[in-house]
Formats: sequence, structure tokens, C-alpha cells
Amino acid sequence: MDTEGFRKILSLAINREIESYTFYRGVADKVSNPELKKLFAELAGEEVKHRETLTEFLAKPPKSLKFDASRDYKIAETLKTPNLTPNLKPIDGMVIAIQKELEAMQMYTQLASRSTDADQKKIFIELASMERGHKARLEDIYTNMAFPEVW
Repeated sequence: MDTEGFRKILSLAINREIESYTFYRGVADKVSNPELKKLFAELAGEEVKHRETLTEFLAKPPKSLKFDASRDYKIAETLKTPNLTPNLKPIDGMVIAIQKELEAMQMYTQLASRSTDADQKKIFIELASMERGHKARLEDIYTNMAFPEVW
């Protein structure tokens, strides 16, 4: 893959991180529940870190990105996305966050499957893996919130 192709991929990823940050920050600013406010502010902060990491890659391209192929509980696929309201319950906010990560993971997976360049395909797969890791982390939190009796 040429440098320009790599830059386009990373620019797309950066834009998605900015989109996610804007969403999470907006929810944090609107909800009244302090736990949910804290959770979404934390998620917004993570998106800033992701954007910074991708921006560093854009400035100095690595030979490849390395992300752990994290587990996928597939919880998001079974949950209905709740409406975003100012009085959103923490558990519903978590569902929305999981869905956002699922969408990002699916986008990168689809881009990888349609890519005809091996290096480009690899980067999309690694970006999908990164999003899968975010989703898995959120699903861990969701499971603890939704089913506290198992602990």
C-alpha cells in the first residue's frame, strides 16, 4: 500500500474517533445521572487517546499496527438500542456505547473484506480488532452492571 492510501485509512479512523468523542461528550453533558455522566466522560477521554494514537501513526507511519484480537461476547447483537434521553439509565447508556463500538468494528471489517490491497486489508483488520477490544471492555462493564448478582 502506498503512503497516501495509508494516510486515507488513518484519516478515516481519526474521523470516526472524533465522531465517537463528540457523541460520548454530548451524552456526558446532557445526562443527569452522575454515574452515567462519569462513564461517558471517561469514554470520551478514551476516544481522545485513540485519536492521538492514530494521529501519531499518521505523522510517522509504522510498518503495521498491532492490536490484540480481543474476544467478542456478541452482547451488542442481542440488545435493542435505547433512545438517547437526558434521563438515560446507566445501563442504557452502556448499550448505546457498545452499539457505537460494534458499528465501528463492522465498518472496518467490511472495508477489510472489500480491500484488494493486502497491506490495506491488514490495517483495516487491525483497526476492527482495536474496536472489538473497546467493545469487549464495554461488554465486560455492561455484564457487571446488568448482572451484579453473579459477583
